[in-house]
Parts: sequence; C-alpha cells; structure tokens
Amino acid sequence: MDQGNYRFVIVTGMSGGGKTQAYRYLEDLGFFCVDNLPPVFIPKFAELCAQSGGHIAKVALVVDTRSREFFDTFLHVLEEMERDGVRYELLFMDASDAAIIRRYKETRRRHPMAPSSRLPEGIAKERIQLSRIREKATYIIDTSNLKKSELQSKVVRLFGSAEGETFNINVLSFGFKFGLPMDADLVLDVRFLPNPFYEEDLKHKSGMMPEVGAYIEQSKVTKSFEKKLDDMLTFLIPEYIKEGKSQLVVAVGCTGGMHRSVFIAKHIFELATKLGYQATLEHRDLMKNDVREHTPQEV
Repeated sequence: MDQGNYRFVIVTGMSGGGKTQAYRYLEDLGFFCVDNLPPVFIPKFAELCAQSGGHIAKVALVVDTRSREFFDTFLHVLEEMERDGVRYELLFMDASDAAIIRRYKETRRRHPMAPSSRLPEGIAKERIQLSRIREKATYIIDTSNLKKSELQSKVVRLFGSAEGETFNINVLSFGFKFGLPMDADLVLDVRFLPNPFYEEDLKHKSGMMPEVGAYIEQSKVTKSFEKKLDDMLTFLIPEYIKEGKSQLVVAVGCTGGMHRSVFIAKHIFELATKLGYQATLEHRDLMKNDVREHTPQEV
C-alpha cells in the first residue's frame, strides 16, 4: 500500500459533540467507516486494513464512551500504536456544555455518562475522562456554533480531496408526459426550443444524433439559451458545493424525452465534465419513444 495515500482516522470526543455527523461526512468522502469499535480491537483492525493490498486506503473509526472498555484501554491503545509506528489521525469533536445540553434536550436521549443523574454531571465527568485523549488529538473541531454545512466543509478540508472531486452531478433527460423525476434538484423545461418531431427525416431520431442536434442548435434561441445556461451552472455549482451539497441532479424535460431534452442534457453533461466535475448522464424516457435510429451510448 502507498502509505502516502493511506489514512487511518479515529473519531472521538464529547457525547453530543458531532461525532455522528463527522462520521457521515467521512463516509461520503469514501472512507471505510466503523462505528463504536472497542479500543482493544483497533491495533488488529489497523493491521488488517494495512494488509488489504490497497483495497482499503481510507479508514475512519468512531470510538467513544459507549464502549465499556473505553476509559480503561483507549489511551493505552493509542500509546501502543505510537510505539509500534502505526500512523493514525485523531479527530476530537467538542462542544460547549450549553450546546451539548441543548442537543440532548432536543433528542431526549440519555447521556452515556449520566444514565440516572443530571446531564451537567455526566458532561463534567466525561470531560475529565477525555482530557488526556484530547491532548493527543491531531485535530479538534468545536461544533458549538457550527451549521451542518460548516462542519462538512471543515471535514472535507481536513480529509477530502480537491474541491469538486467528491461532488457528483447527475444529468437526466425526461419527457413531461411520463412524469417529473422525483429526485431532481433543478428542472429545466426546454419545450420552447425547435422541435425535430415535426421534421419527417428527424422524427424518429434521438437528440444524440448529430443531425438532430444541428437542427435544434441552428436556432438563435437555442444558442442564446445555451450561453445563459452555461453561465448559470458555472455560477451555481460552486455555490452548491460551498453550501455542503454532495450531489446535484439536473433534470431536463421536453414533451417525450427524445429530442430536445436529450440534446440539452448532453450539453450540460459535457459542460460539467469540462469544468472538472464528476458527472453522469441518463436518458430516462428515450426508449419509451419510437426510436428507429441507432443511439450512441455515452461513455
């Protein structure tokens, strides 16, 4: 395994400090995640991951007070890994007492260190127990005043790749007569563009065909629309990324989902790829129409 690309992250910290959210964001970044692993098993698990032949290159574990052996073994396990030269990164999730109390009141869950006592007592006890662990932290994130999108940005900045690399754009063409895609973030209605359906030699050819595309694009309206569309998406996509979205579904619709929507969806897919984003292209309703010409497959 290329140790330069291998990352072994242990997520711990205060109960109510945001470990679950951090865990989910790491999972979105492609980490192999394990929740609530007893500390005694960490060295063996790290060894198995390192011996996976590169199949498991990014690992994240959540270790916290839910483990009955946590306070007795966790610090010892970390020191043992350091002596053995096992590389790890420790992410400590923290928050103010007031923030933790508010979160527990909202969820109505019991604090693991205060199953039968008052919440502030459990928080105080946990802070004492975690003090030496906190000193070993590679990174500390205080979530007291963070929005979820802000926490995600911090996690991506620490453990992610280049901006946009983990952001997926799914471009979908569809026909309005077959219904709207339920998962669409943006829906574009392109039924105002020239319709090849009324041209006998184009009627049964899809929007993937060069001659169909040429017919649609010869219109000044189409060219103007493509320019405005490119400007809008070039502006919007980075804003969605900053807001914390990991996926954007752009649905393009015409009457049957065969000509205009297919052509514009392909245009958006090519733009997204040109801008460096991961993108997929799907023509949901294309083959529900009377297509008589070969339709090239997108690669």
